Amino acid sequence: MKKSVLLMAVLATVIVSQGALARGHGHVGVVLEVPLYPGYYPGPYYPPYYPSPYYAQPVVVVPSSPSVYVEQPAAPPPAPAVQAVPQENYWYYCAKAKAYYPYVTTCAAGWSRVSPQPPAQ
Repeated sequence: MKKSVLLMAVLATVIVSQGALARGHGHVGVVLEVPLYPGYYPGPYYPPYYPSPYYAQPVVVVPSSPSVYVEQPAAPPPAPAVQAVPQENYWYYCAKAKAYYPYVTTCAAGWSRVSPQPPAQ
């Protein structure tokens, strides 16, 4: 009776494994437990599990577009300050107002340039 049960188990295993192998995958294992000591039955032995290797995704390198520099137009030079009378080493006299610049800021008749003179003592 034990031999017939063992034979049926082996035949069933062969039939199942043939169907699994035909589809391209399957795993069949036989575990035999032999007691080393009376009353002690070790657990089944399983081969070590090795996970499938990790394959990193390929790195996609996209070249960046070149930098675009926009040159700003040059700033116009500042306008010269408008002075009513140029200030040099001269005094300016207005004959119509009978006064010197800066006591008179405008002169309709025009300015006369006079050399500076020290004050009388």
